[in-house]
Amino acid sequence: MIGASAPLPSLRFLARLSDSNGIFEHAEFVRPRREYGYCTDDAGRLLGLASRLPRDPDAFRLAELALGFLERAHRQGGEFRLRQRVDGTWTEDPSSEDAAARALLGLGTAVAWAPWPELRLRALALFDEASVLRSEHRRAVACAVLGAAELLSTDPAHTGARRLVSQATPLLEERGSSDTWPWPETRLSYANALLPEASLSAAIVNDDPHRASSALDQLRWLVERQTLDGHFSFTPVGGCDAASKPPMFDQQPIEAWATASACAKAFAYTRDHWWADAVQRAVAWFLGDNDVGVMVFDPITGGGFDGLQSNGVNRNEGAESGMAFVGTMLHLHELRLELEATPN
Repeated sequence: MIGASAPLPSLRFLARLSDSNGIFEHAEFVRPRREYGYCTDDAGRLLGLASRLPRDPDAFRLAELALGFLERAHRQGGEFRLRQRVDGTWTEDPSSEDAAARALLGLGTAVAWAPWPELRLRALALFDEASVLRSEHRRAVACAVLGAAELLSTDPAHTGARRLVSQATPLLEERGSSDTWPWPETRLSYANALLPEASLSAAIVNDDPHRASSALDQLRWLVERQTLDGHFSFTPVGGCDAASKPPMFDQQPIEAWATASACAKAFAYTRDHWWADAVQRAVAWFLGDNDVGVMVFDPITGGGFDGLQSNGVNRNEGAESGMAFVGTMLHLHELRLELEATPN
């Protein structure tokens, strides 16, 4: 197990990156880039994180902030506006199914985890309206399924969430045609572990051990594919295919977060410590056990750097990277508590 020196999850940096409207999408070093405003994806992520860290002194304010943003961003059905300027006006960016699905993930997580009754009711009401979202994009489908699975963990009879899982499952079950490349896409792209995690979540919801085993096989392949000399060597920002050879750059913190989340779920389901080790290696990637041997987080601010490059790190600390660091540390913290409660 990674030593006690690993940082505890804290929302402090994310609070500094926020104002009364939302969390800023981009930063120049640690300074928020106000000119780029806020986005729905980040509000969904922030709502989920704050809901799972309710004892953090910034949790309630940030959860309220994120949920309020999603409520304002919501148009109708499964459609959300994508970006807002600091003056409160919305940009002309087209609606994004990925962003809407990340909103559903945050809303479902809030319903399942947040200890604040009124906030949970508001999150549930918005989830009910937005759960009509349907998409052909795998990562959007995966985020929506994960949000539905969170909600079903506390309300197994929820019709909208169960319907969402049922309709999304066929797309998530697609596999590659080759034993050496079982991935459903010709290239790995971003937040790749979302796909097998969503497949596993759907299998758990449906009490389907066969499909759960298939999802675990796919996740194991991905973990092994992204491992080099005992540490994670993640898919770069431009993606990679079967012919690509690691290490490749720039590697993104969201890959570590997605991997930690999926492997934590695999451990909870199987109790196989191989998955617990993978969670710890995702944390270790941030702490310097990576292709360059440098930390991908700022120990002064508690934020995450925007990428691992061949010569160091991108020292900007934007919202996605900051939340990726906090989220990955949260999975380590929860894993420690689980292992302490159920020793070998």
